[in-house]
Amino acid sequence: MFGFGKKKEQIQVTIRDVQLQDIAFVLDLNEVNVEVLSPMDEHKFFYFVDHSDMFQIAEVNGVPAAFLIALREGLTDYGSENYIWFSRQYERFLYVDRIVIDEKFRETGLGRRLYEGVFDRARQEDVRVVTAEIDIIPYNEPSLKFHEAMGFAEVGQQVIRGGQIKVSLQAAQAEE
Repeated sequence: MFGFGKKKEQIQVTIRDVQLQDIAFVLDLNEVNVEVLSPMDEHKFFYFVDHSDMFQIAEVNGVPAAFLIALREGLTDYGSENYIWFSRQYERFLYVDRIVIDEKFRETGLGRRLYEGVFDRARQEDVRVVTAEIDIIPYNEPSLKFHEAMGFAEVGQQVIRGGQIKVSLQAAQAEE
């Protein structure tokens, strides 16, 4: 059960792999949140389809509500400054490139459910470290608190996008 507004209602959450029909949802939701994400176009969407370890959609009562992209180590053609940083630090890792939740479904537990799936996948693949980054300039306190509650801790910081953004690079152990 999740609470939306003042009324609690029963909802059905389904997490599934991305499909071609999801492209508009993913691109639109990414664009709405692009100030805290890197941009995504169709070319990048298909890159993630081909190269991600996890590219999933969370549906609430059959309606797309969020998406997740997580990548394993070893992608030499992925230019994310944060992914590259983690690649230099860890031999094996599962990198959460982005979890994006539609605003009307935030604070419903979807983020936690998606991250639980990431940790499950890491354990299945015998990967000990899950990584992610959180903006600290501009300061993203809700995300920092959420990641701390999920077991993440800062392992570094870096300035990205030509000095516009500073991120906290974080890691969590995925051990049983």
